[in-house]
Amino acid sequence: MTTATGAKTRPRIRVQELVNRFVRQGLDRPLSEDDPDIYYPDSDGNPMAETDAQFYPLTETVLALRQRYADRDDVYVSGDLLIYYRMNDNTVRLAPDVFVVFGVEDHLRSSFIIWREEGKTPDFVLEIASPSTFVRDMTEKRALYAALGVTEYWRFDPTGQLFSPALVGEQLAEDGEYEPIEIGLGDDGMLRGYSEVLQLEVCQRPDGELRLYDPEAQTWLSYLAEEVAARQAAEEARDAAEDARDAAEARARALEDQLRQHGFSPDQV
Repeated sequence: MTTATGAKTRPRIRVQELVNRFVRQGLDRPLSEDDPDIYYPDSDGNPMAETDAQFYPLTETVLALRQRYADRDDVYVSGDLLIYYRMNDNTVRLAPDVFVVFGVEDHLRSSFIIWREEGKTPDFVLEIASPSTFVRDMTEKRALYAALGVTEYWRFDPTGQLFSPALVGEQLAEDGEYEPIEIGLGDDGMLRGYSEVLQLEVCQRPDGELRLYDPEAQTWLSYLAEEVAARQAAEEARDAAEDARDAAEARARALEDQLRQHGFSPDQV
């Protein structure tokens, strides 16, 4: 291409195209080239979360999704786990705060190595923003997730100070670019967006809490404390029912004893 002054310029290549090329170079190699002697670390030395503002929505969302898919052995849910996407290169990796992969075996992993998972990549990713990560989440990571084919990419700002609205969802289009998922603000002050991948509503309550809602069951996915409280309440109810049954049986035995003392057989009454 030549400018008006006659000088030649290099054609512009979009950043997303460069990232796509970089990712494909790492994933399109034959499995026979996978070097089994290369060690893929399970830690990058970075903290799991910088503050409670990031830690609690990260861990609670992972646990809630694990509970949702507990009866399925073809769904893998994890968080802050290293994902490797360039064969024989253990220096290039990602660590989504929350991610869900459909169509892979559910078992414990120390890292997620895409080419050893039959090329399967996450279907859903959620990043919890912090002051030191939110810019990378919106730029570099966004481009990488698109290149990897992550169907939905969500970002949440627990502080409400880094971007607005504090909840952003995007869906991968046919052209390989992300398009926004509609986020509605209700009269109750709640932000809601629908995840087709999870078939759940991703919500931010007015108090700033991140929650997942099942519109079909019309119920919120339980957080850990709520799950523990529900189980404790169920156990207490079961114990109370057993105590009531024992008390009723004891009263029946006492009545039978009284009848016998007066010369009556309980079978005759």
